[in-house]
Parts: sequence; structure tokens; C-alpha cells
Amino acid sequence: MPYVNVKITREGATAAQKAEIIAGVTDLLVKVLDKDPATTFVLIDEVALEDWGVAGVPTDEYRRRRPRG
Repeated sequence: MPYVNVKITREGATAAQKAEIIAGVTDLLVKVLDKDPATTFVLIDEVALEDWGVAGVPTDEYRRRRPRG
């Protein structure tokens, strides 16, 4: 009975995008681990951008510092 917790920043992911994440994660567990999709749980947590950090700094600051490519 797999349980997967996906955390993303709260930046407007649509219901359709979340449904695609849930389906994709479930499909991956079925394909790789032969898990039963009926007992596979995927939870998506949206985290406020100011509550997420990367490389020791808040995400918005990290993004400002990052070179654009």
C-alpha cells in the first residue's frame, strides 16, 4: 500500500495538472514496483513560496540569483 507525498510550491497548479501528477506517480509505481493502483495513495501538498528554501535561501531569492538561460 504505497503512500507518496508530493510537495510543490503554491504557484497556481491547476486541478488538471495535479490530476496528471497523481496519475503519473501511480503509473510509475505500477510499472516499477508492480503496485496495485487501487491501494496506491498520492497526496499533493502545496507550500507557500515563502516557506520553501533552496541552497540555504528562500526560493524567491534563489530564483533572483539564478542566471537565466
